[in-house]
Amino acid sequence: MNVFKKTSLALSVNAAIFASIAGISGSVMAEENADKVVGIEVIEVTARKRTENVKDVPISVSALTPKKLEVLGSSGMDVRALSAKVPSLLIESSFGRTFPRFYVRGLGNTDFDLLASQPVSLIYDDVVLENALTKGMPMFDIERVEVLRGPQGTLFGRNTPAGIVKVQSKKPTQDFDATISGSYGSFGSTDFRVAVGGGLSDTVSARVALLQQDRDDWIDNKAPGFEQKDQLGGYSETAGRLQLLWEPNDDFSALFNYHFRDAEADARVFRANIIKPGTNDLVDNFDRATVYHDAASRNNQTVDMKGASLKIEYDFGDYTLTSITGHESAEMFSVGDIDGGYGAGADSGPVFIPFPSETGAKMPDHAQSTQEIRIASNDLGAFDYQFGFFLFDEDLTINNLSFDTFANGAPNGLAIQKMETSAWAIFASLDYEISDKLSINGGLRYSDDERKWDGELVQSPFGAPSFKESNDVEDSQVSGDFSVSYVLNDETNIYARIARGYRSPSIQGRSLLFSESSTTADSETVDSIETGFKSVFAENTARVDGSIYYFKVSDQQLTAVGGTGNVASLINADKSVGYGFELDSEYFVTADFVVAASVSYNHTELKDSTIAVPGCGGGCTVTDPLNSDGLALIDGNSLPQSPEWISNISARWTKEVGDGELYVYTDWSYRSEVNFFLYESVEFKGDALLEGGVRVGYEWYTDGAEYEVALFGRNITDEEQLTGAIDFNNLTGFVNEPRFWGVEFKANFY
Repeated sequence: MNVFKKTSLALSVNAAIFASIAGISGSVMAEENADKVVGIEVIEVTARKRTENVKDVPISVSALTPKKLEVLGSSGMDVRALSAKVPSLLIESSFGRTFPRFYVRGLGNTDFDLLASQPVSLIYDDVVLENALTKGMPMFDIERVEVLRGPQGTLFGRNTPAGIVKVQSKKPTQDFDATISGSYGSFGSTDFRVAVGGGLSDTVSARVALLQQDRDDWIDNKAPGFEQKDQLGGYSETAGRLQLLWEPNDDFSALFNYHFRDAEADARVFRANIIKPGTNDLVDNFDRATVYHDAASRNNQTVDMKGASLKIEYDFGDYTLTSITGHESAEMFSVGDIDGGYGAGADSGPVFIPFPSETGAKMPDHAQSTQEIRIASNDLGAFDYQFGFFLFDEDLTINNLSFDTFANGAPNGLAIQKMETSAWAIFASLDYEISDKLSINGGLRYSDDERKWDGELVQSPFGAPSFKESNDVEDSQVSGDFSVSYVLNDETNIYARIARGYRSPSIQGRSLLFSESSTTADSETVDSIETGFKSVFAENTARVDGSIYYFKVSDQQLTAVGGTGNVASLINADKSVGYGFELDSEYFVTADFVVAASVSYNHTELKDSTIAVPGCGGGCTVTDPLNSDGLALIDGNSLPQSPEWISNISARWTKEVGDGELYVYTDWSYRSEVNFFLYESVEFKGDALLEGGVRVGYEWYTDGAEYEVALFGRNITDEEQLTGAIDFNNLTGFVNEPRFWGVEFKANFY
C-alpha cells in the first residue's frame, strides 16, 4: 500500500533535474593510478568546521573512509551498518529502515514516536537532520563519515550532548570521474549505484549520484487462515543527489545540493513469544524466516523525502564568510502488526497474545528550514576565530493511527499532533597557539528554543470522548567547551577537554490515542571532561588514538516506553553519570597486510532514588524493586541500549596478481549485553552480539579506469540475537539481520 503517490509533476521535476546533467563530458581524464602508497593515511576531518588533520583535533573522533563504507553497506543495509564499527557508537531501530536511533557513549533515546528528540545529531552535507525519520537518508557516494564523541555545544549546539554523526558526500570537481556498481545477493537483493562528476564549463562543476536497492520478501506467514509464502522482509528504495558547484574566481564558491529518497518496505517485523520465559534466550523452535501474523498484509511503510541546500563561501583574505541554507521535507506512512501474533486468547496457537495491536503513524506534512552564517579567520597565525549565528524552524503534523485487526484492519483510532519548533543561536570559537607545542581552544554558544504543540483525539479505539489539548515549552541555555592541545613529540599529540552540551525541552503526545494527556520534559544538560592522545609512529605504519572521559547528565530526558497500553511518557531523571575509555588503532604489519582494531568501555548509571516507571505489560520478570504503586524503581540501572563494551577488528591482505591486486578482507564487530528498557528484567535483556563480515575480490587497472569484482558476506556465522523488544503484550521482540552473501562488480572511470 503506497499512501503517498508521486504526482506527474514531481516525477517530471526529478527526471528533468537528473537528466539535465547526464551528458557531462568525459574528455578530461585523470592520470593513471599512482604507485601504491604504504602507511597511515592522513585523514582530514571537519569536526570543527575547518578542514584539519584528525591528529590535531582535540576531540574524540573517528572517521570512516569510502572503502570501509562500501564494505559495510554492501548487503543493502541502511545507516545501522555503522553500529559498533567505531568506538562507543550504537545504532538500532524498532521502526525498520526509516527511523534509526543513535547512541554515543551510552546516551540516546529509545522513544519510537515521530516527535522524539535524540541527543545525537546527524549532520548530512552541513545540514542538521533533526527529525529521526530524516536520519534514515541512505549513505551513497560518500566522501567520509565522522563520529564526534562527547558534547558538541559550541559549533553545533542544540541536541548534541552525546555527540554527532557527520556525513559528507563527494563534491563536484573540474576533473571527470564516474563510478558504477551493481550487486546481487541473498533474498533476491540487488543494489545498483552510479555517480558521475566533472566540469560543465571552466567555472561550473556538477556531480550526480543515484542509488537503487531492492530485496524480495523472504519471511513466510504461517498463521492459520493467513498463510502466505514470502510475505514480509522485502524493500525497494530509490535515492538521488545532484550537486552544482559554481566557482567564478578563487575567492567565491556556491554549492547547490538537491536530494531525494523514495522508499517502500515492510515495517519492523515483530514476533510474539520468541523469548523463553525466565530467560532472555530465543525459543527452541525459533525460525527467522517464519512469522504468525494476522495483519501481515498491511505491515507496510512508505517514505518520501526531498531536500535542497545552498552553501556560499566568500574569501575576504583574512577571513571567509560562509552561508548555509537548507530545507528538508518528508512524508511517511507506516502500519505494523505490533503484537507480533494472531488472534487473541487461548485459540492463538504457538504465539499466544492476550489482545491484538495494529497501529501506525502518518506524517502528511513536514518542513524543516535552517540557516547558518559564520565568519572564520584564514589561518592568521597564533590567533584564529569563528563566530556566527544559526536559525532553525520545523513544522510537522503526525497522525497516530489504530486499526481493528478483527475487522480486516478497519480504522478505529486517530489522534492528530502538530508541532512547531523554532530555535536560534549565536556562537563563537577562539584558537590561540601559545607556542609551537601548546595551543588552547574555547567556545561559547547561546541557544534559544521554543516548541508549540497542539493535539486532538479524533477517535479512540476504546470509545473515549474526543478532546483537544495544547502545550508548549521553551528554554535558553549557554553551552560550550574549552580544550588544551600539546605536541608531546613528532609522533604524539595529547589533549584535554571540558564541554557542556544540552538537549532542548521536549513534548510527547503519542498517549493521546489512549485518551491520556501530553507529557513534557525540561532541558537536559551534559557536563563532560575527557583527555586523550593521538599518535602515529613506527615510521608512519602504526596509529593509536585513545581517550578517557567522565560525564554527568542533569535533568536527563527519559521516555518511559511500553507497559500496559504501550504508551510513551516523558520524564526527567535527577541525573545520570557515565565514564569509560576508547581506543582506535591501525597497523601495517607488512606492505600487503593491514589490521585495524578499536574498543570502548562505557559505563552508565541512573541516579534518582524517586524515579519509577511501569514495568512490562505481561510475561516478563522485572528484577527492579517495586514501589507501592507497582512501578519499577530504576535508580542505579544502566541506560537502555547502552552496552559496556563495543569493539571492532578488521584485516586486509593483498597480493599483486597480473595487472591487478587480489585482496581478502574481514571485519568483526562486538557489543556486550544491553537492557532494552529503563527497568531491568530477565527477558528484556539483549545478549552479547558478535557479527562478522568477509569480502574477497580482485581489482585491476587500465588506462583511465579501474575495475573490481568481489564476493562478500555479512553476519557470516548467521548469529541470531534479540536486538529489541515490545513490552506491553507477550514477550514480543525482534532480531538482527540474517546471514547475507552476494557478488558485486564495480568500475571507476577517470
